[in-house]
Formats: sequence, structure tokens, C-alpha cells
Amino acid sequence: MIMLLIALGIGVLAVVVSAILGPKKASRTKLMAYESGNDPEHGGVGTGQRFPVHFYLVAMLFIIFDIETAFFFPLAVAYQKLVPFAFFEAITFVGLLLVGYYYILKKGVLEWA
Repeated sequence: MIMLLIALGIGVLAVVVSAILGPKKASRTKLMAYESGNDPEHGGVGTGQRFPVHFYLVAMLFIIFDIETAFFFPLAVAYQKLVPFAFFEAITFVGLLLVGYYYILKKGVLEWA
């Protein structure tokens, strides 16, 4: 309970201090919605133009491979104590990731040109 209160206190303190010490000059540009570098008023989302989703695909790939790292860390730490089933489970997981990786290479998601 004490750790929870300390964590909440640090979070609240960070928000309060940033609100007090942070810059307060608001302008039209700073208050405008950020649409991945596109100006929402002059061409972009909602104007009938195609909106590129390439950035979002790469971001989702990063999340997937980040989860992969989180999955393999405990396996690496406890490798000597694992049953053989866990090894085959990890091999299956790697196989699924390789299929996904092959798919994104064929789709050209990682090509920026």
C-alpha cells in the first residue's frame, strides 16, 4: 500500500510541477490536431485524399516485435529449468513471427520509397 501511495504521489507531483513550470503560450498551430505531419485543414484527413497508413503499419510492427522480446526474456532467463514443451512452444512462436515477417516483406511495408 505504501508503494502504491508513493507511486501515485510521484505521478501527481510530476503532473502538477509540469503544469506550474511548463510553457503556457498557446497558439493556433499548437492547439491544432496533429495528424501524422499532415495539415488537417489543407489536404489530408477528411478531404478525400488517400491518407498514408505506412507509418502506422511500421508502428504496429514495432509493437509486435517488442512483445516478442518481452516473451523471450523469461524464456532466456529460465532456459535451463524449462520443460521440452516450452522449447517447442518458442519454436512455434518464432515460426509464426517468421511467417508474418515474410508477409510484410512481400507487401513492401518496410520500403519507404
